[in-house]
Amino acid sequence: MKSIKALSFVFAAFALVALTACSSSKITEPSKTSELTVVPLATERVEPTKKEKEVVIGFTLQNLNNPFFVAMSKGATAGAMLHGADVITVSAEGDLAKQTAQIEDFIIKKVSVILLNAVDSKGIAGAVSQAKMAGIPVIAVDVGADGGVNTVITSDNFIAGKLAGEYIVKRLNGKGNVAVIDGPSVSAVTDRIAGFEEAIKAAPGIRVVAKQNGYGNRETSITTMETILQANRKGKIDAVFATNDPSGVGAKIASEQAGRDNEMFIVGVDGAPDAVNALKEKKSFAASSAQYPFEMIKLAMDVGFKVLKGEKVESLIKIPVDLITQDNVDSYKGW
Repeated sequence: MKSIKALSFVFAAFALVALTACSSSKITEPSKTSELTVVPLATERVEPTKKEKEVVIGFTLQNLNNPFFVAMSKGATAGAMLHGADVITVSAEGDLAKQTAQIEDFIIKKVSVILLNAVDSKGIAGAVSQAKMAGIPVIAVDVGADGGVNTVITSDNFIAGKLAGEYIVKRLNGKGNVAVIDGPSVSAVTDRIAGFEEAIKAAPGIRVVAKQNGYGNRETSITTMETILQANRKGKIDAVFATNDPSGVGAKIASEQAGRDNEMFIVGVDGAPDAVNALKEKKSFAASSAQYPFEMIKLAMDVGFKVLKGEKVESLIKIPVDLITQDNVDSYKGW
């Protein structure tokens, strides 16, 4: 696990500059654009800043059932306080039509900036275009979004998937059967899958024997994993890669209920509280590529204010991830 402390000074300096500036700008998964990598810094206390003028941030996220998104909502509140702004946070509950309506409502309310955690990266394009025509900057957070967003601020999801894949390859000594629990059709998930596939490509002895969608949800992933277990008899699955931790925990529960958890290990992505608890049990849940949602959304707020001041920003900003395992989980600070 990379040390966040060692690089915290870099992010602290960045955040200090952002307090006096303001930020956010263009595109959705660009192909010919520059990237800026920043390092997260855990923030526990935030002091409010005196308002210079009324600024309202509209933030729509996928749902509030996942601790990852709950952490993002808290980060949005903290970021707004730092800038002396107001924030309206709403949950789309996984519904594209609802998220579209939420953005349209933000436009009617004439918010200053929209922070968007898209339910569907491609499907939300129309709503993003409407906001753009209304002159409202849109900052995509966690996942990319089509329609002309000003910038995308996300974890390095390709590396998250690659770290997970490399861990699986190493633990299996380059040979074994892996089941994959996929997720929603958003850029973060597709990038994780791409990183995982890149890692296992280097090990021809690793074979993907199942790939099904758990939709990023624990309960759905329990059912998904049950189906995978039924299709693959005992001893035919050595490892599971889940594209987020709720899915990984769901796979763990299903394998335990089937009495098959001893024959496989599970790797997820997020570094979520439930995953931390599962890692500390030292059973089948073996590792997770950790993200930093609180810092991610605060940075998005900083970038949004830069855009409001007319400053140029990078079209894609990636936040590093760290692999957490049963061996190093005790040193992980969590969300």
